[in-house]
Amino acid sequence: MRAATEMIHRAEGANPDADPLTLPIYETTTFVFENAEQVKAYNEGRSQRFLYSRYSNPTIVAVEQTIAGLERAESAMLLSSGMAATATALLALLKSGDEVICSSAIYGGTLHLLADLFPHYGIKTRFASLDELAAPASLITPSTRVLWFESPINPTLRCVDVAAIAAACRAREIISIIDNTFASPVNQQPIGLGVDVVMHSVTKYLNGHSDVTAGALAGPRTLIQQIDKTRKMLGTVIDPQAAYAIGRGVKTLAVRMERHNSNGLAIARWLERDSRVTKVYYPGLESHPDHALAARQMRGFGGMVCVDLGGGQERAERFFDRLKVFKRAASLGGVESLCSLPVLTSQLGHTDAQLAEAGVARSMARLSVGLEDAEDLIEDLDQALGNR
Repeated sequence: MRAATEMIHRAEGANPDADPLTLPIYETTTFVFENAEQVKAYNEGRSQRFLYSRYSNPTIVAVEQTIAGLERAESAMLLSSGMAATATALLALLKSGDEVICSSAIYGGTLHLLADLFPHYGIKTRFASLDELAAPASLITPSTRVLWFESPINPTLRCVDVAAIAAACRAREIISIIDNTFASPVNQQPIGLGVDVVMHSVTKYLNGHSDVTAGALAGPRTLIQQIDKTRKMLGTVIDPQAAYAIGRGVKTLAVRMERHNSNGLAIARWLERDSRVTKVYYPGLESHPDHALAARQMRGFGGMVCVDLGGGQERAERFFDRLKVFKRAASLGGVESLCSLPVLTSQLGHTDAQLAEAGVARSMARLSVGLEDAEDLIEDLDQALGNR
């Protein structure tokens, strides 16, 4: 080979003698076949080879198998963001004229997708209150195809009866999908409670280091394969480098969640005793309206704490601006503690009526409690609260 050719083709591809301890990053767009027969076998489903990274990639597949195992699901898939996972799943399962029932207390991005975008495609959404979700069978109509919900709910940490919703959907052959982001697979396993599909914003606890944006879906192989066809067409697959980072982050998920759980509970209890706080929302507190339900269906209560400071948005902003250890940032589930104001982030653009339906007040602050020393975090909250 001449120089230009040799520089391109010498020592390319995988080394067959290498047996790596950690997952390799297959940062390649396409994969090589030896002959036309191998391509035909792939196209006919008779081969486990890879064709193109938008379809599948060894790094991504390995992490998908890990997530499926965590959720005790038959199959899982990684996508480029939590919203990509939400949109891809719903577009795969719904068509014009279909109805999706969704909790009115829901992440703002999900609400706007369903309320603002999907009507353009003839997909109808009916938002249900927490009281209505307590009797899920009464919500289902002949046009209902999917019921989408969260538990615990962003940002109020309210919980719904996951098993009851799943059972009502199964009885009417409706697909149930839960956003399990706030709980993580360590604290809650909805597949075991009868839910069809679990969605995660992997950006949060699963990755855990605030450096990757990703989403995941887990569930029965037949449903995941159906959604995978839509992922291929939309191109919402994740990049292999990001998938590798997720695979590394997931290795410490169990130990991270143990610290998130203990720190979250310690801070929630401290805030609840403080007279400068109007109300604390944390399912691990006995005062939480859904504590008994949460204790029944969760194994830990996580690091998310919502606090109503009273005094309207102005007081919430004063508290927010005075924080020093807690970083003022959106998102959650990382090793560092964050604070956000729901009306400026997750519930941005909600009308007063939508805020009321979601149980969100303008005086609320949402805390994502990280892995720092709990006493340092409490001291920071103490000084940020200031005088009443």
